[in-house]
Amino acid sequence: MSLSRRQALGAAIAAPIAAPIATEAGRAAAAGSVLPDRASFAATPIAYLDSASTHPISLGARRAMDAYVAGRTLDPLAPPPVDRAATLATFARLVNADPQEVTWVQSTTMGEQAVLRALGLPHAGGRIVTDMLHFYAAFPMYQEFAKRGVEVAWVKPRDGRILLEDMARAIVPGTKLVSLSLVSTYNGFQHDLKAVCALAHAAGALVYADIIHAAGAVPVDLHDSGVDFAACATYKWLMGDFGLGFLYARRGVLDALPQGDFGYYGYAAPDAPPGIALSPPQTHVYPMDPPGDAPTSYRLRPGALGHFGTGTYAQAVVAAIDHGLSYIDAIGVSAIQAHAQGLIGALRDGLNARGYRIITPPGTRTPLLTALLPDARARLSEPLARARVRVSLHDHHLRISPSVFNDLDDVDRLLAALPRA
Repeated sequence: MSLSRRQALGAAIAAPIAAPIATEAGRAAAAGSVLPDRASFAATPIAYLDSASTHPISLGARRAMDAYVAGRTLDPLAPPPVDRAATLATFARLVNADPQEVTWVQSTTMGEQAVLRALGLPHAGGRIVTDMLHFYAAFPMYQEFAKRGVEVAWVKPRDGRILLEDMARAIVPGTKLVSLSLVSTYNGFQHDLKAVCALAHAAGALVYADIIHAAGAVPVDLHDSGVDFAACATYKWLMGDFGLGFLYARRGVLDALPQGDFGYYGYAAPDAPPGIALSPPQTHVYPMDPPGDAPTSYRLRPGALGHFGTGTYAQAVVAAIDHGLSYIDAIGVSAIQAHAQGLIGALRDGLNARGYRIITPPGTRTPLLTALLPDARARLSEPLARARVRVSLHDHHLRISPSVFNDLDDVDRLLAALPRA
């Protein structure tokens, strides 16, 4: 049977998109042997050990984004767009949440700020407990809150950890919110989130968790933890891109939460079915509209979307994250975590042998390893660039973060390039 020109072109578009996804899923089925998986990512001369800063986009995600762009250019052969409701449901399953408890946000910070607005902060005042291993870019926000009358309690780390006993002393009755990073961007420390939530709830406080360094990297169970809110962007361990993230709000808390955001996606026509399908409010102001007592008739969408849905979001990234979530689901987070820990162990041994002071606590099961080094950026930029190795360099520390495509050759290459501390 011969193909028409249109059929042949359609096959040419579809095959590069679908085949790599199927291939990745097939490799992932043998999770014990799939990692490291270099074939799913573009070849590079760089030993890239900086996925905690920005995770490379896989070849399959790139093809998924190309397919989206084909549709945006009105290509008649473009495949249908990704089912956004299914993508939300996949993320919800990854972190053990209900689909109606999650919605889209532009970034982790936008998710955190949406929660704060819904709680009336900073204008309503009250007490917030946070810690100094939370995302450092959130520090100025809470310092500004303190200037506006919010009581902000800062829990300091000890030996690279936030101790539960120190959290217990800070979370006193009258605390409104505990805000933390489940996994610290600074040194990879991971909270016992369930224990923190138990402390907070006993004192009448709610808990927000930044999970950008947890989702996709370590097992996350939001329901079991009892956390009230969580948010993450997709450009790190979820293997998506900038401009899109997820916000979680626990069902029991969400039902009683005052609405803090008002926008297009939060409302639907009165008779619209549940879900995220676009069904704008019924207007009563244009010619031939049905009569009404107000400019529109509408209902609040259920779940997190109704409380936090505002304007449009980066839909090309939906295609990338949909692929990333499928890839992670096929391999399994536990297998991803175990692979990273094998590399982290070798890195610990090598850094210790070279005299570096590691500040990631022993026993940490996250894919981040941080070591102190005075003038780290100034001392290491040139030798690492010469060796074509990429890690995260800061004024006085370096952070190494291996992912699914890294192997022991990358570790050896980094260690060979590092001078003694």
